[in-house]
Amino acid sequence: MDATGKGALTREQMLSALDVQIEPLFVPEWGGTVYVRSLDGKGRDRFEGSRVRVDGHGKIELLHDNTRARLLALTVCDADGALLFTEEDIELLGKKNAAALDRIFDVAQRLSALRPADVE
Repeated sequence: MDATGKGALTREQMLSALDVQIEPLFVPEWGGTVYVRSLDGKGRDRFEGSRVRVDGHGKIELLHDNTRARLLALTVCDADGALLFTEEDIELLGKKNAAALDRIFDVAQRLSALRPADVE
């Protein structure tokens, strides 16, 4: 038994758990609702990996170009959780209203535990 008294999860229970969170968000700048989902492990690694670069001297550089649009491409979805955007859409997303991007970015960060307080 574990600390909860329920016993340890099996492999099948872990792999079949419905653990993706999806949240509707009204975006007034766009006049409608979008759905935002939490990142899965692969998406989080992809996002975090896209935010750093190592130069020829081994120095790590943090990248900030289109950070919001990159996270939105990995988290904005339909009501069933299917992503709406691809890597090719990031430049176009980055040209959208900054307030709308911020609004969605905040929800995506919260759902995926990416806020500074979550990372600490």
